[in-house]
Amino acid sequence: MNNWQKALFFIFFLVNFTSLHAQYTDVINSNKPGFSESPYSVGTGVYQFESNLFFRNTSIEPTFSRPQSFGVDLLFRTSFFLEKLEINTQFSYQNDKVAFKNIYTSHFYDAGFSRMTIGAKYLVYQQEYEDKSKEVRSWKRRNAFDKKRLIPSVAIYAGMNTDFVNEFYKVGGITPKVGILLQNNLTNDFNVITNVFYDKIGSDFAEFSYIITATQNFSNQWSAFFENQTIYGKNQTNTNLGAGFAYLFNRDLQINTSGRFLIEGDAKGFYAGLGVSYRINNHEDSYIELGENGEKLKDTPISRYNKKQNSFFNRLFSIFKKKETKRTRPKRTRQSETKNKKGGFFSRLFGKKEAKQKKKETEVEKLEREIKELEEEMEKEEKKKKKKGNN
Repeated sequence: MNNWQKALFFIFFLVNFTSLHAQYTDVINSNKPGFSESPYSVGTGVYQFESNLFFRNTSIEPTFSRPQSFGVDLLFRTSFFLEKLEINTQFSYQNDKVAFKNIYTSHFYDAGFSRMTIGAKYLVYQQEYEDKSKEVRSWKRRNAFDKKRLIPSVAIYAGMNTDFVNEFYKVGGITPKVGILLQNNLTNDFNVITNVFYDKIGSDFAEFSYIITATQNFSNQWSAFFENQTIYGKNQTNTNLGAGFAYLFNRDLQINTSGRFLIEGDAKGFYAGLGVSYRINNHEDSYIELGENGEKLKDTPISRYNKKQNSFFNRLFSIFKKKETKRTRPKRTRQSETKNKKGGFFSRLFGKKEAKQKKKETEVEKLEREIKELEEEMEKEEKKKKKKGNN
């Protein structure tokens, strides 16, 4: 294994044995319309699709260049095993105008994938902020700036650029991509995201880049962003300044638009994008037991049950378990009708009552039963320990 492969393996091995913290949000958390990536995961049980239809146009400065592109950028995000660990896939398909400028200018069009990247990110550190709403004794303290907001939440990113792209974008094989993702929530409505990436490592087209994105929420539906991205390559430096708006249509759907000013070496131009983000939300919250004063109790039967259910190996093996399929209503035949008649009126009546009683068992009752079973197991273990101690 190469050094970068060993490092990637170590990262995944390390995060599999860490504690869980919720990353799920009530409304969709999309990276669009910016190019930066938040350090937070979408949460377990969430399948999120983020799309962006774009048009790019620049001047023809080099002798051989791509002055115009039209295509779509797609991003799929999900979290299978851990709340803090997100798996994502990003690819772009576009139609490029390839131009040759000498005495006369000629061009042709070429279509294909320009990017196909598979990656993962893990939230290493999540910053917690003070709840100023509970401060009623001092107006000054309630409105004072929380210095913890200067310390960002931190995530690490590792991915692979596949070679299933158009000939124009091939770099000689599969290349790794690593990065650090930071986010500062300076206020409840204003945050700054900073990304640093080292891309196409080991190839002649290796790039070092950074992205800084500032986002302001104006209401529960509207938000705006301003972004600066700079990419340092071997032959030239590309910079773009972007701005745009996002509209939250509902909890699981966002519509966004953006525009950018491009500086690619000696060429200058613009970029326009229109996108939609949508998520399939199958997230299930864990049960939390609270004390008399509303504080979270750490070591309880419920917390031990949640820890057992949300463990890495339990999630891993649950993939291979057969899921219960919904029973479809069978077609009535003469045989089924005769069987029902043989049961008689009273047997069918009491049978329906028993079925209704079984349905009345709620999830809370199931959880209470499982907690009792856990407590019984703990009592048995304590009795065994006492017997061993007496012996």
